[in-house]
Amino acid sequence: MRFMLLMIPHGYETAAPGTIPDDVDAVGAMMAYNESMQKAGILISCDGLHPPSMGARVSFPGRKPKVVDGPFAEAKEVLGGYWIIDVPSRAAAIEWATRCPGSENEVIEVRQIQEIADFPPEVQALTTEFASMQAVKKT
Repeated sequence: MRFMLLMIPHGYETAAPGTIPDDVDAVGAMMAYNESMQKAGILISCDGLHPPSMGARVSFPGRKPKVVDGPFAEAKEVLGGYWIIDVPSRAAAIEWATRCPGSENEVIEVRQIQEIADFPPEVQALTTEFASMQAVKKT
């Protein structure tokens, strides 16, 4: 079962453009955490995200795209990064989340990733090319 662990750092919603972690001890602890997941064979992917002030949101009022550049005044919680892991259960995903060396202002949300097999057969039939769309291309 694949899960996404979503890091929600309180206060990041107002971070200035270009804000990056600079606490050497905290970054070192997080790298050790990432390495432990890698050594356990469960880590698929992990990345940090730039603050919302550098992002954009696309909404679809009347089914037409509307782009709003960050920061987002209405944001109460924003993502600071994520991990994608492959573990046998929700309990195992939560256990890994509890091992994170997060600070007092951080929360991790644990969400299971929907698998094609979760969908009814008629929906699965529409997704025959989905696996090839997920190939990661690094340039």
